[in-house]
Amino acid sequence: MSKDKLRIFKPGQIETLSKILGDTNFGLTGTEIGHFLDECKIEDTEPWNTKWKRLYSAFATAHNERQSGNHILSFISKALEPARFVGEMQYYHSIIDEINIILSFHGLEFRDDGKFYNTSKTNSLSEAERRVNNLKSGIKDRNLHPELMKYCRKELLSDNYFHATFEATKGVADIIRKKSGISKDGSELVDQVFSGINPILKINNFVTETEKSEQRGFSNLLKGMFGTFRNPLAHESKIAWEMSKDDALDLFALASYILRRIDRI
Repeated sequence: MSKDKLRIFKPGQIETLSKILGDTNFGLTGTEIGHFLDECKIEDTEPWNTKWKRLYSAFATAHNERQSGNHILSFISKALEPARFVGEMQYYHSIIDEINIILSFHGLEFRDDGKFYNTSKTNSLSEAERRVNNLKSGIKDRNLHPELMKYCRKELLSDNYFHATFEATKGVADIIRKKSGISKDGSELVDQVFSGINPILKINNFVTETEKSEQRGFSNLLKGMFGTFRNPLAHESKIAWEMSKDDALDLFALASYILRRIDRI
């Protein structure tokens, strides 16, 4: 994100951000609010007020004085520093998703690496909520593997399911390479890592015929995923290969199952 560009927030947007960050049950504590306001050199104009109103007063006053909302972005980045939410990633993402509804009006997205990224602007509240709700209802409700988000979060937030699916399958291959130390791709990667009389990665004890059959089935499942989703996506245009939200989420569920099995190796 360019630090030089001034971001002008509307009063309603400032209010919503203040309510998210100062939520009575899940937001910052009063002490934390005071600390981060001080770090961002924002005057704490109403320290006696309720949390969200305290934030709104401080944000709005500084915004009017500076004619810029960059201080609000600075506050968000400090308050939502990823290290502060270790072990609470689901909670952390829920806050980020709400914040990103407002940021999407400015072509911005805050990610769980603690940085802002440029993205396409939304022009209406329904469009902004639709982006986040798709992400929430699809990814979170299915409790999919968190690693998938690292590979396709940007595409999902932009409703770009075509490329999100492609990135998800690439992510699975990348994780297998890291786990096995094998640099192949696609079917060659699967054959070298999961097949043979002594696979590099075994999803079970690989002793009984049932276990060996499960290993072969898992290998075929992987090759089927790559052949069905990744290879066509790599060679066809988006127009020629339509990818719906439901199809994409089904792929994510399959990829999530695969990653959870690999995690247990």
